[in-house]
Amino acid sequence: MAKILIVDDDQDFVEAISIVLKSNGYEVASANSRAAGMEAVKKESPDLIVLDVMLEQPDDGFTMAQDLRRQGTGTPILMLTSVGKISGMVYDKDPEMVPVDAFEEKPIQPDKLLAKVKELLSE
Repeated sequence: MAKILIVDDDQDFVEAISIVLKSNGYEVASANSRAAGMEAVKKESPDLIVLDVMLEQPDDGFTMAQDLRRQGTGTPILMLTSVGKISGMVYDKDPEMVPVDAFEEKPIQPDKLLAKVKELLSE
């Protein structure tokens, strides 16, 4: 089954979505910062990355996605964040600024998360 890397500094959120993903047969790894996330991408070779925007810095997720794409990483990225609710701005994927495959707001219902994961993994 596919391996999913969750990069998020909210440990409760990581645990909650890990339970959902593992109970549906996915292997899960996690990292709690941009630096740890970049290392985990190299070490874990995930099939999908679930990435938050606000980590140590308010835009770490955007920066990490940009860095991954510049390095040629083609792994699908699901940006899962509450930044839109906090900032009052609308964000979506953008090839330059937000080079991700999908953008969803937190909190996300388990069935919606699983549907998006399956879509991005082309299952």
